[in-house]
Order: sequence, then structure tokens, then C-alpha cells
Amino acid sequence: MKGMVLAAGVGSRLDPLTAFTPKPMVPLGNRPAMEHILALLARHNITEVAANLWYLPEQIKNYFADGSGYGVRLYYSEERELLGTAGGVRKLADFFDQTFLVIAGDALTDINLSDLVAFHRAKGALATIAVKPVDDPTHYGVVVTDESGRIKGFQEKPKPSEALSLTANTGIYVFEPEILKLIPADTFYDFGRELFPRLVAEQAPFYAFETRAYWCDIGTHQVYRQANLDIVQGLVHLYTSGMPEAEDGLLVGADSTIDPEAELIGVNTVGNKCVIEQAYLRNSVLWDEVKIGAGAQVEEAVIGSGVRLREGAMVPAGCVIGAGSIIGPGADLQPGEIVPARTVRE
Repeated sequence: MKGMVLAAGVGSRLDPLTAFTPKPMVPLGNRPAMEHILALLARHNITEVAANLWYLPEQIKNYFADGSGYGVRLYYSEERELLGTAGGVRKLADFFDQTFLVIAGDALTDINLSDLVAFHRAKGALATIAVKPVDDPTHYGVVVTDESGRIKGFQEKPKPSEALSLTANTGIYVFEPEILKLIPADTFYDFGRELFPRLVAEQAPFYAFETRAYWCDIGTHQVYRQANLDIVQGLVHLYTSGMPEAEDGLLVGADSTIDPEAELIGVNTVGNKCVIEQAYLRNSVLWDEVKIGAGAQVEEAVIGSGVRLREGAMVPAGCVIGAGSIIGPGADLQPGEIVPARTVRE
């Protein structure tokens, strides 16, 4: 079966983490988010996979190459100008000659894609959306269905008091190739804002498949940090080969060293080639090549690649430190502060 990974977006809500890193390459459990997606696709025999690229495309191509190391055959579609979620798929109309699946390259999920495809086929659907129940609909596009699962409407991030549904659109779709006839060529076109309302208006065979599997959209710093901690706690099942095992609430990448007297509390992920001296770390995420000096304290933060925390540096809860930054003991960071990449605060 064929699939497409949407990998063209900038990921501006994760800035400064995405200042020099495309969102699909943002690490989840020390592996790029898109690597977990490819492993999931391969698990369900979706092995002919296209990916659309726009922002920093070479990083993605250099890492995944032809996809053979990840269980798939990977094709790339570079966009000179962003074409939107649906427009990017339409550009590959010649590739999609059978039922196909579309999934975001920056999500974290262990959804059973085989069950999703089987549901789609059993319904005789033109299009099927995977949806998941949520407690708070204000951060999602929610889907309204009838008793058979047929989609009747959408709401974009409704207020709780106005929500007609508590089932969120996961951004995981199954389509028949005929859907491509409804998408204009060479034009920015969006699934949620344009194509899906048209399917509802035309009463097309358009269904929602409800899943209880793990799923999150790593669109904010807080959700991104929590997704990493969920991996360590085993709340999501990953099929990525060679993943290190988490022990005692800690996931450590290759060639990292942690001083025996360092105090790591709660759940933490440490990237590759990191050095942690006699420091304090709680519920935090470190990217690769981070160095934390003795006496430094990090609380519920995300630390980008190559960051240097000097001896005695203090990083309070909710902070995000952009790649290549240097933080010293006199930085006086505030809770929740976002530090741009390559900043020096001594």
C-alpha cells in the first residue's frame, strides 16, 4: 500500500526549536519524529511512501535517503511554494493510483493503521479521518458524525460550551485516488478548510474512524515536552528499530555521560553526546550535544542541541532554550521564557 508523510511545514509554534531543524526532524525519544512515523507505516505494510518537503529539505533527505534503512521506499516531492496539505498530495496524483494513507510527519502515535484502512474499505468510503476523543476541544479541529460514523460537519477549535463534538481530527487520513479530482492542481489547498467541507456539502461517502490509541500533535512546547516524557513512561508503543531502553524514568542517547552525583528527578530524556556534570535535572528534555555544568538546575524545560549551561546556571519551569545558546549563572531566566537560538546570556 502507498502512503504520504506531510513534511513540508515550518513548525513555527515550536520555534526556536525549529529555527534550524525542520519539524519532522525534531527528536522524540532521541529519534526524529518522522522516523517513528515511517516505522509505523512499515509495521502496517505501507511501504511505498512519498514525503513533501519545503523547509530545510536537505536535512530530511540526507537523514532518510531512499528510506530503505527504515523499511520503506521513500520518494520526495519538493515544493517551491507551499501547496497546503491537500495541494501537496495533489502534486503527486500520478503516484497515488490506489487506496492511500496520509499522515503528518510530526505526530506521535501508535494507531493501528491496518484497522483504519479496513474500516475505510468496509464503509466504501471516498475519504476517512482517524479521530480521537479529547477532554478539551479548544486546541483541535473536531469532527461531527452521525451514528454510522458518517461525517456531518466540523468545528475548528470551538469553545467547550459551543463544541458539538469531543472527537479530534488526528490528521491521519485514508483516501481513494478519485479524491484527487476534487483538488485543484498547482494551488494552495487545505484538507480541513477546503476539501473536507466540500465533501460534507456534497454528501460524499466520508467517514470517521475513532481510535483510542495514543496520539498527540507536537505543536506546542508543552505538548512536545510531554510527548517525550510519555515515551519514557511507555505510554506509546514505538516500532522504531534500535531504540534505547528507558530505565528509572530516564532515556539516554548514545555517547552521553552523566556524573554519578548528578541528580535526575522524575522523567527525563537526554540526547546523544551530552555531558551532565553534578547538576539537577527534573522532567526535562535535552537534545544532542548539550553540556550542563556542575551546580546547574533545570526544571521542566526543553534544551536545544549544542546548548551550554554554565556552572550554576538556573533554567526554571517551562523554559525553552534554542540551539547553540550559552546560559550562565547570571542569566536570570523567567519561568516559561523562550530563549532564541544562539543566544548568550551569562
